[in-house]
Amino acid sequence: MSLPIVVIPMGDPASIAPELVIKTLLSDEALGYANMVVVGSQKVLALTADNLGLSVKFNPIQPEQIRAATFPKGTINLIDMDNIDIDAIELGKPQASAGRACYEYIETATHIALNQQCDAVTTPPINKEALHMANVPYIGHTEIFGGLTGAHDPLTMFHIQNLRIFFLSRHVSLKDACDLVKTDRVLDYVTRCDKSLKQIGMNSASIAVAGLNPHNGDNGMFGDQEIKEIEPAVELARKQGIKADGPIPGDSVFWLARKGRWDAVLSLYHDQGHIAAKTLDFERAVTITLGMPILRTSVDHGTAYDIVGTGQANEVSLIEAVRVASIYAPSFIPMPV
Repeated sequence: MSLPIVVIPMGDPASIAPELVIKTLLSDEALGYANMVVVGSQKVLALTADNLGLSVKFNPIQPEQIRAATFPKGTINLIDMDNIDIDAIELGKPQASAGRACYEYIETATHIALNQQCDAVTTPPINKEALHMANVPYIGHTEIFGGLTGAHDPLTMFHIQNLRIFFLSRHVSLKDACDLVKTDRVLDYVTRCDKSLKQIGMNSASIAVAGLNPHNGDNGMFGDQEIKEIEPAVELARKQGIKADGPIPGDSVFWLARKGRWDAVLSLYHDQGHIAAKTLDFERAVTITLGMPILRTSVDHGTAYDIVGTGQANEVSLIEAVRVASIYAPSFIPMPV
């Protein structure tokens, strides 16, 4: 069976992203998971390879040539954007030119995926400050993909080993996150989680909804959101035919899901799910964006400006993101928008 084709936008050219891309595209492990094409700057990648002492050939191609391309080891198939002045890049710093370039890489990769010229997109890190400096009208990857694909509020799912985690809220204060735990919102997210799991071939998935308060509030002693908001949402989801359980205390739900009790967990706020995933395996936590007409996986770490150019960047997370893309790509069903 042929390997899926994964397109990788190069990421922030002033960050560790080019190093991660070079190492991943030369990795025997990654080459066993997918056929990979990079959207980026050949000049930046060639300089990065030279600095790492790695030998690599580049094969510039056009998007319409991707499906017919060959993928010999040691050769990187590249959509060369040539959109950055390599002499003007200040490595290890956020800057407008880098922010604009990495947005254009993502934009091109997204169009390639929408045109079904690849099976998935896998992203290295970008920098939110650099995007802002470049006047890019999106705060980060998820918002960019949502805007470019026309998907309203795409869902983020973490994949770590056999654990899948969705998030009821993400980048808001803890106080605001608690205020967002309402029956209608929980029900909406459980319903969307179920649809998203179907999108990756899990047609009868079980979903656990985490509790918010210690010990699920101990019957209202330490908070009543479980009684007033979460339980009613779970019951309504069940009436819709969704295999939902909860609330399950937050100090046990992730462990139980990892043991196989449920296929996925709906975390109620950012750190509740992030701490569980990153404690389990920080380097191999992968972000998946669902609810879109394309499949996107990503590393779950930042641009690491402090180690740019040192050769210390660890490509294991990008390799894992390629692996996860290869798992879900064959059964992926595009979500209409």
